[in-house]
Amino acid sequence: MRKFNSILVANRGEIAVRVMKTAQSLGYRTIAVYSEADAAALHVRMADEAVLIGPAPVQQSYLDMNKILQAAAETGAEAIHPGYGFLSENASFARACDEAGLVFIGPTTEAIDLMGNKAAAKRRMIAADVPCVPGYEEPDQSGEAFVEASRKIGFPLMVKAAAGGGGRGMRLVQNENGLMTALASARSEALNAFGSDELILERAIIEPRHVEVQVFADTHGNVIHLGERDCSVQRRHQKIVEEAPCPVMTEELRARMGAAAVEAARSINYRGAGTVEFLLDSANNFYFLEMNTRLQVEHPVTELITGLDLVSLQIQVAQGEPLGIEQKDVKLTGHALEVRLYAEDTAQDFLPCTGKITTWRPASGDGIRFDSGIDAGAAISPFYDPMIAKVIAYGETREVARNRLIEALKNTVLFGLTTNRGFLIDILANEKFARGQVTTAFITEEFDSDKLAAKNPDRTEMAMAAVLQYRVEREKALAEAICVSDRLMDWSSGGSLLTRYVYGSADMKTDVTVSPLRDGNYEINVDGADLFVEVVAMADNRAQLTVDGRRKRVHFEAPAEGILELTDEGKTLRFVNMIAFAGAAEVMAGSGHVAAPMHGTLLEVFVQVGDEVEVGTRLAVLEAMKMQHDIVAQIAGVVQEVIATAASQVAVDDLLFEIAEV
Repeated sequence: MRKFNSILVANRGEIAVRVMKTAQSLGYRTIAVYSEADAAALHVRMADEAVLIGPAPVQQSYLDMNKILQAAAETGAEAIHPGYGFLSENASFARACDEAGLVFIGPTTEAIDLMGNKAAAKRRMIAADVPCVPGYEEPDQSGEAFVEASRKIGFPLMVKAAAGGGGRGMRLVQNENGLMTALASARSEALNAFGSDELILERAIIEPRHVEVQVFADTHGNVIHLGERDCSVQRRHQKIVEEAPCPVMTEELRARMGAAAVEAARSINYRGAGTVEFLLDSANNFYFLEMNTRLQVEHPVTELITGLDLVSLQIQVAQGEPLGIEQKDVKLTGHALEVRLYAEDTAQDFLPCTGKITTWRPASGDGIRFDSGIDAGAAISPFYDPMIAKVIAYGETREVARNRLIEALKNTVLFGLTTNRGFLIDILANEKFARGQVTTAFITEEFDSDKLAAKNPDRTEMAMAAVLQYRVEREKALAEAICVSDRLMDWSSGGSLLTRYVYGSADMKTDVTVSPLRDGNYEINVDGADLFVEVVAMADNRAQLTVDGRRKRVHFEAPAEGILELTDEGKTLRFVNMIAFAGAAEVMAGSGHVAAPMHGTLLEVFVQVGDEVEVGTRLAVLEAMKMQHDIVAQIAGVVQEVIATAASQVAVDDLLFEIAEV
């Protein structure tokens, strides 16, 4: 351990920005690394110095430890903070930093190596008397060994990748008939994601809570915990909402879980920040799940209820200094909630979205915090995780924090991409969530396909969109005229104006007409129903409108002629005036033209010319945003052309297959 004055952050986006904020506030020189895709990224502009380390694919940039070490040498960096993800839990990278004379701001290589393998970690925890889920974590990886073990464990059970995390390489198996298929698919995903196909089995704990404990250890023998976080709201084992403290926690249970987490860290001579994850059943029995040897995505909720800066503590411990606090000094005050705002389409099975963010204005207010690595004009790339920001709210009580978070999401302005904002608001407003009665089954139980389906605009929203689109068009016309008063906004030499819009899609159109009355008042007809709209104020893409006596505050953007995007109560809607796009190609359901839904890499192609396919037949697997997506046939027919090739990069809308209907 030695002192240092400069820190290279071996990461990107939100966590790189987060680490730099604290490091710079403490007087450290910060160095960023970036790929070609991130040349204009916020973390690059924020750093004191930045080094290009390669093309966009992570294997050629952020996962190339040699390039990162070379950047550290070139810039005179003395320490490296790995953030989370990428190389943060790579023991080889931590070892390489040590050998290069760099301080690795994280645990020892031995701790990372041990806890990075779920099988080895579980064996160590069993030896340390930390409660563990019954399972199989032995070296024998044969199918016969897994079948024999599954019969002893019982069903349902979980197949898990021994390496990595994030829900990848994980499968729930209900009976022995599905075991071999689950093993094969989990191996494939784990090998592709982590470079290891080692698996373990665990008894499935039905509908538990996912509760994790934040631990911290220094090099002087001090190990403490900073309370717990509840991360039960998950989809496909990916966390969506995190909060601290856990809503059902008692002082007695916290003491037991905290002691177990501290013992887990102490048993491996841990150093720095770590998280011990547990499953908590309805009888308050808890079981060790895994240990993350890094800072967690959800660390802000712990910071808000403890008043501690965890990055500052990491830097302090990495220089050999004592923590400076004991367990008795840790006080948990109030409640904090965090959600992950993603660029994804919840109505399309949470399909990640790529593109440019045209407008970004995070909400502000008491207890609100945004951790983000983007700003207006930033692009969400297909090469990386599609998280836009973490939105965090603190309150004296859980209810205050929950309400603040809902309002922060509603009042955040974000245009250019489809996001999961509406889904997050629906979760927070859900009655079961409001009561704190959620388990890991919450999303499955409460959000079926109907609830996740795209929400069509109602008459009020169409009326507001038509008025705003009309005003944008008239303002543009007036601006292009010379010396024309804005009092002529609604004037026409031909008498009363009547402007028509047609919103919708090829199979469902809505006629809307706008008729100016006086002083910013309009009569709107939506498919035969009359509404009256008053424009109270309109500036800087914000508007206050009164619709049939009800005051509304909305945000809007007109990115192109004939298009208006509107945010109302956190619901983002896109209105396309089909009159302006007459003759444009209509979307055809059941097309035999199979195109890539997003940028990514084709991992496998399953069909060839002449193959007969049915609706739903798997054609290929596309990897994008660190997830795998099946490309399936939309019609029954015969494959006429295969443009797709395995291991190739594709862009959104690239043609992959041609299928002739039979």
